[in-house]
Amino acid sequence: MNCSVSAQAQSPRAVVQSLQREFALIDSRTRELLQQVPREILYRPADLPGFTTSVGELILRSAGAVEQTCGGLNANLWDDPFEWTLPETLSTPVLVNEYLDEVTRTRNEFFTRLKDDEDLKKFIALPGNVRQPLIQLLLETLLRAAGNLERAAVILASNQGSSK
Repeated sequence: MNCSVSAQAQSPRAVVQSLQREFALIDSRTRELLQQVPREILYRPADLPGFTTSVGELILRSAGAVEQTCGGLNANLWDDPFEWTLPETLSTPVLVNEYLDEVTRTRNEFFTRLKDDEDLKKFIALPGNVRQPLIQLLLETLLRAAGNLERAAVILASNQGSSK
């Protein structure tokens, strides 16, 4: 019996759905991490060699990468979310969580626009007259978001370990 699944039998949105799941996992992991961060250390600079930022800043960078990409793709506005994601603006875990809700809405809006996996092959015009396949942009965004989140987790573990 041949157990392989043909490409024809797969959903026309199989890759899109896989990407949606990966972005949702990043969001879920972000929220889990945020719940573990005591308010008083959210923006405390890391006390680790090679780390100069805080858990909160890295969480915001992770979410900001997703917001910038999905928002840029939704409205062709590629603003860096840095200005409205400053620690002074999002000073508590509750406010950060509200921002994560906004990012989720932006991300979901973008993914509902993709009709099938063929859309992922389209070239996207990015700032600086750069053109890139959509799937490449999404994968780079996932990597950037995940990398920032993992650095945040390392800093949080270090802070929790040093407080014991």
